[in-house]
Amino acid sequence: MTDPRQILHDVFGFSSFREGQEEIVRAVLAGEDVLAVMPTGAGKSLCYQLPTLARQGLTLVVSPLIALMRDQVAALRHFGIEAGSLNSANDADENRRVGDAIRDGRMRLLYASPERLANTNATEWLARAGVNLLAIDEAHCVSQWGHDFRPEYAMLGEVRRRLGGVQTIALTATADVATRGDIVDRLFEAEPRLFIHGFDRPNLRLAMQAKENSKRQLFTFLDKHRHESGIVYCSSRDSTERLADSLSQAGYRALPYHAGMAQGDRAKNQDIFLQEDGIVMVATVAFGMGIDKPDVRFVAHAALPKSIEAYYQEIGRAGRDGAAADTLTLYGLDDMRLRRSQIEDSESSDEQKRIERQRLNALVALCEAPRCRRQTLLAYFGESTEPCGNCDLCIDGVMSFDGTVEAQKLLSAIVRTGERFGTEHLISILVGEETDAVRRFGHAQLKTFGVGADRSKTEWRSLLRQIYAAGLVSLELAEYGRWTLTDRGVAVLKGQEGIELRSDVLMKPRERRRRRAGFEAHAAVSGDDPLLMELKALRTRLAKEEGVPAYVIFSDRSLIDMAAKKPRSARDFGEIHGVGQAKLDRYADAFLSVVREHAD
Repeated sequence: MTDPRQILHDVFGFSSFREGQEEIVRAVLAGEDVLAVMPTGAGKSLCYQLPTLARQGLTLVVSPLIALMRDQVAALRHFGIEAGSLNSANDADENRRVGDAIRDGRMRLLYASPERLANTNATEWLARAGVNLLAIDEAHCVSQWGHDFRPEYAMLGEVRRRLGGVQTIALTATADVATRGDIVDRLFEAEPRLFIHGFDRPNLRLAMQAKENSKRQLFTFLDKHRHESGIVYCSSRDSTERLADSLSQAGYRALPYHAGMAQGDRAKNQDIFLQEDGIVMVATVAFGMGIDKPDVRFVAHAALPKSIEAYYQEIGRAGRDGAAADTLTLYGLDDMRLRRSQIEDSESSDEQKRIERQRLNALVALCEAPRCRRQTLLAYFGESTEPCGNCDLCIDGVMSFDGTVEAQKLLSAIVRTGERFGTEHLISILVGEETDAVRRFGHAQLKTFGVGADRSKTEWRSLLRQIYAAGLVSLELAEYGRWTLTDRGVAVLKGQEGIELRSDVLMKPRERRRRRAGFEAHAAVSGDDPLLMELKALRTRLAKEEGVPAYVIFSDRSLIDMAAKKPRSARDFGEIHGVGQAKLDRYADAFLSVVREHAD
């Protein structure tokens, strides 16, 4: 057996492992079964490629796409590693080369689709060929809870048994607690070694905007990224073609990609994107899985993604080189209706539809989050973090109000019904609607029945999504979408903590536009405005003195508002965006002094 670090240097040319890789490699070399959850770009492939080279035998890699197999085989062969694939795109010479290498014992890594492995003869032949490690990429596809469940993947437990219960490593970037449990149940007889190396991608800037003029919003975003490579996701083939044409006419090198195109045209456009710089790929979700282009500088969604996992996976295709990358997601009511109808009209089981509804609700909660988006996103995957300072909510702030009373009404309804019910039942109780279920469980007699009649059902849905995004409640996805309180939720219910919620997402679109237009009219100052620069310098000094990120003092939007309005009194200062009573008391004197000195 060869030292893994020596192989890492001599074969792959890397001086050190990335975070999390070495312990997984050593677990595989020790003969353990492994389930590894690692963020996109963390180097999952190395976790099975390197152990293969450190010992004798053949590794069988399950991969979902022919194009991905082709690229990985080519990359390995460039490293001098004997690799091949079993797929329908191979010509006769390639099939002969692969077959000879397997028979001679020279083949080290063999890639195959799950569909190919469903053939009993193929797996029996591979068992005789000496497969001693099964590596399953995109392992979330195994699970019915996974956002991209594929029946062919669900058969891989049986494939593993036909291979003699061979050692297995399953890898994915997107698996919440329910999905991880399902993967373990379907693939392994005994509990595998579990490695979870975080979902955070701190180099990605996260932003979401409600649609107003989506084309203008998208072009404003893309103007910051001219001559850079990126992906724009669309919800349909027609919108993909139309947007690619519009971008080409505007001077971008834009290419379409969707399942309705001829396979040759898709492959050609994908190769151009991978090989050249400054290409904007306008695509449906048919594009992306397995795309290993490290310098994608932006990912935009022209419409709401399918689920929170799909969103995470799709934005994860940006910034795989670790450098800063930008994301933007546009969403509207029409998108939500479309996604809901796609779920209801699908041929999925009732159970799978229920799961997909909950995943979509989690994504909408992210859109309406009252706090740092990264906190909300990571909380969905069971992680916590400090406010990131690299999302639109941290940078620009939000229009908010003291939502403690609204939150307490929701939390009380959840507790008084035994933490056993889902969204619509709870909202019926709050607005005082006697549904069949409310009558059946006697919930019209609860103290919370009708306490929220002053708000519409739509508003209460948004408020529930917000307290979910703020970490006050948990959604038990595997238990019929019931809501339960977290420790923080209990504290808010008891009045030990307060909660700020967003008011802008409760407004009608016309009201939002009016409020935003008012802000933009007041805030028309350039980035190099002298007063703005002085205010930023003060903010930086205060942040260093207090040991906090600059945005904790004031967001850029607040400073822009100060520079535009030039407040001269504490009363004026209190009208600035993002200035509540606490910040008024703490910072008014210092910032007003800068404004006055500048005016003088």
